[in-house]
Amino acid sequence: MLFPEAFLGTYPKGLTFDAPVGRRLPEGREEFLRYYHGAVEIGGAELPQIEKAAREHHVFVVLGLVERGGSTLYCAVAYIDPQKGVVAKRRKLMPTAAERLIWGFGDGSTLDVIDTGLGKTAAVICWENYMPSLRSTMYAQGVEIYCAPTADDRATWLPSMQHIAMEGRCYVLSAAQFIRRKEFGDNYRSVLVSNPEDAVMRGGSVIVGPLGEILAGPVFDQATILYADLDDATLIKSKMDFDPVGHYSRADVFSLKVDRSAKLPVQF
Repeated sequence: MLFPEAFLGTYPKGLTFDAPVGRRLPEGREEFLRYYHGAVEIGGAELPQIEKAAREHHVFVVLGLVERGGSTLYCAVAYIDPQKGVVAKRRKLMPTAAERLIWGFGDGSTLDVIDTGLGKTAAVICWENYMPSLRSTMYAQGVEIYCAPTADDRATWLPSMQHIAMEGRCYVLSAAQFIRRKEFGDNYRSVLVSNPEDAVMRGGSVIVGPLGEILAGPVFDQATILYADLDDATLIKSKMDFDPVGHYSRADVFSLKVDRSAKLPVQF
């Protein structure tokens, strides 16, 4: 089961944190303090509740969240096995635009594809999906269930998901929130939406097959859960005429080097 980007901890759409170029205002620091306290720690007190639900319902969960790592926040994903609990995480490599003010940068140490028992699964978060080298890194690890949690609810997102499914010859699951302004609370100072009934994010979740066929969705302007049957044989059949890291790769011309080491600012 895939949840959207920053589903736990909040995707702060429309917030500015009072940070005009050249200055950070006190009100924005107070807002960041609230946001910081709403984030979660991997291995902290919040995720055991999700682990319990996954165990009771026998589902593997890919959960978008805001991770508190020391004094820095990261846009991340937790992989939660129904029997083992949290088995891995992914930190977003490249926060987009103003996200860089509030989120740190991930490194190559969390780029693993996870064997979930349902298929080899990976998460590529929001606009990371526009990074060809990152996509190739997942393809090279044999990703079969490619998860794309996002906050992008525009019409341009769907063709990107279809392209990735066809490019990687994998199943693509994309989850985006549908949430109204009133659900954020009175102290949410969005500069984009003021009417309590208006959508801050309008959804657009979708499931796409390895040949670009839409299996479920996209769904806008309502809360729902999408389902689809995923077939192993379809994955193999789809690669007959295209394998981006195999017979169609032209490794004699192109190559990609991936550094998967953790980047620590201080080493003892």
